[in-house]
Amino acid sequence: MDKLLRILKATADPSRIRLLILCVHGEFTVGELVQVIGQSQPRVSRHLRILCDAGLLQRTQQGSWVFYRSFSKGIDAEFVRRLTALIPAKDPTIQLDQQRLMKLKNDRLQAATLYFQESASDWDSIRALHVDDVNVERELQKCVVAAKPRKLLDIGTGTGRILEVLGPCVQDAEGIDFSHEMLNLARVNLDDPSLRHCRVRYGDMYQLPYQDQSFDYITIHQVLHFTDQPQLVLKEATRVLKNGGQIAIIDFYSHEREELRTKYQHRRLGFSNEEIENWLDQVGLGMKRPIRLGGGPLAVVIWTGVTSKEREKN
Repeated sequence: MDKLLRILKATADPSRIRLLILCVHGEFTVGELVQVIGQSQPRVSRHLRILCDAGLLQRTQQGSWVFYRSFSKGIDAEFVRRLTALIPAKDPTIQLDQQRLMKLKNDRLQAATLYFQESASDWDSIRALHVDDVNVERELQKCVVAAKPRKLLDIGTGTGRILEVLGPCVQDAEGIDFSHEMLNLARVNLDDPSLRHCRVRYGDMYQLPYQDQSFDYITIHQVLHFTDQPQLVLKEATRVLKNGGQIAIIDFYSHEREELRTKYQHRRLGFSNEEIENWLDQVGLGMKRPIRLGGGPLAVVIWTGVTSKEREKN
């Protein structure tokens, strides 16, 4: 009863209902919500704090940025869904909010597209050297479907592509990246009703902002070859992996394409099976049989690390 009364009090304000409706459609900063509803930042911040205290919105700190979004499941999400469904879609204020929201999303898309275009030539040059991404994604989907995880983490999520591919296979998914520009692009790519259970946040792969044993499945897709200390990334990933969980490392097999180091800042020229297996062993994980995908000058491999509980099954 106390919780219900707190929720009812929190929503007994037109501005807070407007904010709830907006946050159903994605995650936004205070500044973005200020643009949409046309109120001062202190006032919007106060409304958001009340909604968060009532358990109706999630607040996520990402460096110096803070994002707000509605819950995707649970009793709070059901309450918000039913409440917002009662609001007339033709209400003039709500219609104006939706128009401004659409402009905000279009501005995001244009900024993200510009960033992608500036980087696309480099990415396309690298992609031409290895197996088609579709084939890699198909094999990775098979791995995830077989593992039947509930909660997934994608480390170094970049554009959020892995969340797009694997999101339908899990109940909850989160991506983390150290680039605000990439995260902005990921938010555009994940702006789909079927992917509302997927989200991204700013963070360091060497110091993941999660408690121990938080995820059933972790993906590290084309990330390790950029890192100075891959073994430390795996150690931190293992810390947040549940017993019985799995870590999928998707990266290049050892090669000698020096131009990738000099032109594209690759720190490592791929990895051998023995190298990956040794690192997994150091963090207490076993390794399933690698899945090697050829088709170009560079081979892509899916290495899967498993916890002790999962090792017993295999």
